[in-house]
Amino acid sequence: MFTTNDFKKGLIIQLDGAPCVLVDVAFQSPSARGANTMVKTKYRNLITGQVLDKTFRSGDKVDEADFERHKGQFLYADGGRGVFMDLENYEQFEMDEDDFSELAPYLLDGTEVQLGLFEGRMVSVDLPMTVELVVAETAPALKNATATAQTKEAILETGLRLQVPPYLESGEKIKVDTRDGRFISRA
Repeated sequence: MFTTNDFKKGLIIQLDGAPCVLVDVAFQSPSARGANTMVKTKYRNLITGQVLDKTFRSGDKVDEADFERHKGQFLYADGGRGVFMDLENYEQFEMDEDDFSELAPYLLDGTEVQLGLFEGRMVSVDLPMTVELVVAETAPALKNATATAQTKEAILETGLRLQVPPYLESGEKIKVDTRDGRFISRA
């Protein structure tokens, strides 16, 4: 059991029978005497992906979710679905097309991930902060075009399209930020 005093960003609680991660927590003191402090939260339901708001009174109690994080690995894509393996017990999980399509551009076979398990089933996959991918295709660099910072589009081995500096060539390995899909550096 958690009380509202335990609330902080990233805490996983159980609301309406589903695991939810707190995205934002704000404590609001009322101006009237004797009124309770209100705790305004924004949370994401880990099963449906919905982001919702809920206000609690100070001292309210919520259940702790039966949620575990395990080291995992991306095995392969099967059609539009992704297959992941728990590295602790070697159990395999499938992720449906809708959720997997957002992760697919950052995943190569064997990529290590963090699996979120709720009551024995996979509800979330956390990617590493950066991944190393090979530039499959990009335009040649423009000569003498350095008046402003130049970028060009590149297509990576997973099909991800992003802007890269003009000096990069096809076949080079680069680091990509998985949070916003931008180029970081050469690998």
